[in-house]
Amino acid sequence: MGIQDMIEGKKQWRAHMARVKALPPDYQIVYKEMQRYFFKVGPVDLLEGRLLSGIVDFFEEGVAAGKGVLELIGDDVAAFCDDLIKDSRTFADIYQESIKRESGTAKE
Repeated sequence: MGIQDMIEGKKQWRAHMARVKALPPDYQIVYKEMQRYFFKVGPVDLLEGRLLSGIVDFFEEGVAAGKGVLELIGDDVAAFCDDLIKDSRTFADIYQESIKRESGTAKE
């Protein structure tokens, strides 16, 4: 990754965060919690994919429709996040695999 790629990535991230800051406060709070959750246990390809920008798209549509954020995703934010990444390899999966290898219980 060259310096130009890093600069472009930073510009894209700033534009993404500007969209988040334009959301109503309740949406911003939920987005930040989802982002924190994904960065902790989320998919390995999180930064390469469209997950976070897709969430902002979804939230912007909800705002336009006059819905509250919990009307869109439900009361259990973690369950909603888990459902979004259910078919993706996560950092949590990698961690579990490393524990199994270290304990010698991994199947080969």
